[in-house]
Amino acid sequence: MTFSDELWDSAADVYDAVRAHPFLTGLTDGTLPHEAFGHFVTQDSHYLRGYARALAVLAARAPTEDDTTLFAQHAAGAIAAEQEMHAELSASLRIDRSGTPGPTTLAYTSYLLATVHGGSFAEGLGAVLPCYWIYARVGEALLAGSSPDPLYARWIAMYGGDEFQAVVDAAVGVMDRVAADLAPVERERVLAHYRTTSRYEWMFWDAAWRLETWPV
Repeated sequence: MTFSDELWDSAADVYDAVRAHPFLTGLTDGTLPHEAFGHFVTQDSHYLRGYARALAVLAARAPTEDDTTLFAQHAAGAIAAEQEMHAELSASLRIDRSGTPGPTTLAYTSYLLATVHGGSFAEGLGAVLPCYWIYARVGEALLAGSSPDPLYARWIAMYGGDEFQAVVDAAVGVMDRVAADLAPVERERVLAHYRTTSRYEWMFWDAAWRLETWPV
């Protein structure tokens, strides 16, 4: 078993909960209210800016030049997704993305940035990996059923396609390589970060489903 297999298995129950969430089942069958999807797009715009910063920190701390190049490219790709796809979706949904990050968005991005700055490179990679991996698995699973809503079908196609899967495979490959030199205590920290941010992935979709706002 590779370390990435161990990581995936450690949060397989969280992924099952993600797949069963009404936000994602609604994406598949087209019943998800556009208001909930618009909330998701707005918060995802804020999230991706923080995620790109986390990836840029990983690039700066990477153990090899190839890894630095890889994560710098991925950081740029996260910004490009925010600027291009989200702008088009926002126009179709007639929403304004200039609001403030919601509670879950701020908590998730703050956790990512704290981990990539305060932990080891491997810990930071463990923290950012669920966003790569869960989205790819979700996109792959939903792609088989597509969606009758063209907005949802486009989102599914982006994350379920081979191009995004190649990005994910590259990041997972780095994780397996660096894991070979980790002490047991650091492997446990990586596993803990991975499970925590997998839970944040579920919380992020749930926040959109609930149209989460600040309570006061």
